[in-house]
Amino acid sequence: MAADPGMRERALVRMAEVVGAAHAIADPDAQMPYLRELRGLYAGKAALVLRPGSTREVAQLLAIANEAHIGIVPQGGNTGLVGGQTPSADGSQVVLSLARLARVRAVNAAGGTMIVEAGVTLADAQAAAERAERLFPLSLASEASCQIGGVLATNAGGVAVLAYGNARALTLGLEVVTADGQVWDGLRTLKKDNTGYDLRDLFIGSEGTLGIITAAALKLYPRPAETAVALAALPDIDAVAALFRLAEARGHAGLTAFEFMSRFTLELVTKHIPGTRLPLREPAPWYVLLELSSPEPGGMAEATLQRLLAEAAERGVVSDAVIAATLAQAQALWRLRESASEAQRPEGGSIKHDVSVPVARIPQFLAAAGMAVERVCPGARPVTFGHYGDGNVHYNVMQPAGMDKGAFLALWEPMSHAVHDVVASLSGSISAEHGIGQMKRQELLRFKSPLEIALMRKIKAALDRNGILNPGKLF
Repeated sequence: MAADPGMRERALVRMAEVVGAAHAIADPDAQMPYLRELRGLYAGKAALVLRPGSTREVAQLLAIANEAHIGIVPQGGNTGLVGGQTPSADGSQVVLSLARLARVRAVNAAGGTMIVEAGVTLADAQAAAERAERLFPLSLASEASCQIGGVLATNAGGVAVLAYGNARALTLGLEVVTADGQVWDGLRTLKKDNTGYDLRDLFIGSEGTLGIITAAALKLYPRPAETAVALAALPDIDAVAALFRLAEARGHAGLTAFEFMSRFTLELVTKHIPGTRLPLREPAPWYVLLELSSPEPGGMAEATLQRLLAEAAERGVVSDAVIAATLAQAQALWRLRESASEAQRPEGGSIKHDVSVPVARIPQFLAAAGMAVERVCPGARPVTFGHYGDGNVHYNVMQPAGMDKGAFLALWEPMSHAVHDVVASLSGSISAEHGIGQMKRQELLRFKSPLEIALMRKIKAALDRNGILNPGKLF
C-alpha cells in the first residue's frame, strides 16, 4: 500500500482540512485515548486522528485516503476486545473516529423503527427508543460507551439475544461509505426486500474492512409491561442445562434473559466490585440470572417465575433462589452479571475466549476445556460466564494464584489453541460476538476452510481494491 511520500503528506493535509483543525489530532499525547484499547493489549501510533462530523466528510476522507493509499482505521467507542479498532505500530495509518456522528435522525414509533448515526452510543439509542415508548433491546455491559457503528461492525450480541437476536437481527438498513468515498444509502425500513444480494448483511460484522457504517435503521419493539428477575443457585452445569430447558418450556417468548456464571466468577465480582454481595444463603457451584417479561401488567411475569423456580426446586435443579422485589434489587442482580469482566482485572492476568458451541453441548465443552487448560497451565482458574441460551460462553482463564502475570500471559497462544481446538471439535465458533480483529487472525486461518478464506478475500478485494480499510484486521 505504498504511495509517493509527497503525495501522502499532501493527502494528510487535505484530510485535516476536511474536518478542520479542531478535529484533526496530530499531537501524540492528545491522540492517546484513540491508540490503546481498554486492557492495553493492543496499542499503536497514528499519522492523524480525524473526527468527521458528517457522512459527507467521511466520504471525502475516504476518497482522499484511497487515492493516496493511506490506511484508515474506523473507531467507535474503543470498547472492542480483539484489537479491531487499534492502528498499527508503524504510525502510517489514520484513525477515523465516528464519535461526532451522534444524531438520532428519526424515530418512528408507529412503524417500529429509528435511524441513528454511527457515533450514537448504545445507551443513547436505548434512551431515544424509551422516549418514544418503544424498546431497542440490544444490551451490553459497555452500552454507555460503545457506539452503534462499532456494535454493527462486530455484530455484537449481549444479554437479550435469546429473545431478540444479535445486532444483525435488529438492523433493517444501513448507510455506508465505501473505500473509494461513495455513499450507499441503504437506510430502508422494510422488513421484506428480496431485490438481489443483501448488502446490509455483508457490511454488518465485517469489522470495518469493507466499508464504514455511518448510520443505521434499527428495529424497535413494544416495551414489556413488566419484568421479573431472579438469581438461582445450582449444583452443577447439568442442572443449568435442565433449568434452561424448563425456563424455555414455562416462559416461552417471555424468557428474555438466561445468563450463567460459575462460583469463581461471582466470587471475583463480590471481592473486587464495591457494593456487590451474594444475596443467597450459601455459595453454589453455578448461578443463573433469569429474566421473564410480560406484555400485560398484573404480576404475570413474577408469578410465572415463582412457579418456574418452585418446580425447578422440586426437581432438585435449583438449590436456592431470590426474586428481585424492587427495581433496585433487579439492578443489583444484573450488576453481578455485568461486572464479571471488570472484576477480573484486579485479580491478575486473564486469557479470554469468546466462543460459542451448540447449547446442548455446553456442559461437554466446559469439561473438555477445563482439562485442556489444566494441561497448558496447571492451576489456572477458569472464569466462566455467558449467554447460555445462545451458546455463547465467555471462557476466560485466570492465572494461578501466585504466578507471575507476564509468564502466564506468555501462554496466550497455546492456551487459546487448546480451548479453540475443543470448540472446533464440538462444531462451535472461535468468535461469538467480539469479532476477529488482530487477536484471532491466525486462528481464523486454522478453522475456516480454504474456500471460505478465498471467498472472503475476493469480497475484500472487490470492495477495497487498495486495501485501505482497517488494514491488518481479519486477514
